[in-house]
Amino acid sequence: MFQDLKVIDFHAHFPIRGDVAQGGGGLRTREARPGGGGAEREAARREQVARMQARWRLAFDFPEPETEPRSTEEQAARWAAELDRHGLERIGFVTGRDNDELARAVALYPDRFFGMAHHDITRPDAARELERAVTVLGLRAYKLLAPRIPVAIDDRALYPVWETCERLGIPVLIHFGMLGAAGGVSYHPNISPARLEPVARDFPTVEFVIPHFGIQYVTDLLFLCWSCPNVLVDTSGSNQWVRWMPYKLTLDDLFQRFFETVGPERIIFGSDSSWFPRGFALRYLQDQLRICRFMNMTHEQLQLIFGGNAARILGLPL
Repeated sequence: MFQDLKVIDFHAHFPIRGDVAQGGGGLRTREARPGGGGAEREAARREQVARMQARWRLAFDFPEPETEPRSTEEQAARWAAELDRHGLERIGFVTGRDNDELARAVALYPDRFFGMAHHDITRPDAARELERAVTVLGLRAYKLLAPRIPVAIDDRALYPVWETCERLGIPVLIHFGMLGAAGGVSYHPNISPARLEPVARDFPTVEFVIPHFGIQYVTDLLFLCWSCPNVLVDTSGSNQWVRWMPYKLTLDDLFQRFFETVGPERIIFGSDSSWFPRGFALRYLQDQLRICRFMNMTHEQLQLIFGGNAARILGLPL
């Protein structure tokens, strides 16, 4: 128990080689520039991004990610120890290389871990794979990165997947906005959560969770939440993107605005933790709890945000 709360981290990445959070698959969302020199251009870009990410780690006093590969069993044991060390109830891994490998990790600590299916929604068998991931592998939700989907997210061709989510009663976590932290992707046809409105309206019983407060599309997310009561927001990550907004915006402001508009029932805590030796990003939880306590939230409201809402939409005991 963290302080007086039962905390569930709704949003983390299982650190295993090949996972998207470990650099697996890269962050390219369009075809490479034609002509020669592609490898040299990519190397130059990676060097630029590495410098920006090093500055970010320095600002937060985070160590560099380890580079040696670790087994699924070892990483799962390390994460279980992190939960014990910080007094967390559960942690949810939104990616873990592929559905089978993540399910294997979750099965090692089924009372502490939960996982989300995270396969390509444009696969011809995407709906069948989602059904298998939930009913056979035991994953509890579906995670997507909108800026990596090559078609419009409201394309009717994807509706069989949403219908499967509806039938199985599972929530969907969809990343919109800047992808890949500093130096990442900032433009894509699916970059704004506003693009989700037709889907959220057509599937009102599916709960869609938008992480990181919608990143640079705060206004779009607020109006999406107004239009569609089945849209929730998660708080995960450093939320360093607020520095790049054209107007003054802080994490305090985000909590205040979303608490006033959507209420504590539609806000879910997440850390976006992934790599070691950092492990669980405790400072994110501490910062967010401080903000919420200074807003004079009641214990019941705090418990909803930091564990209750996640437990409800995932069908987990708390």
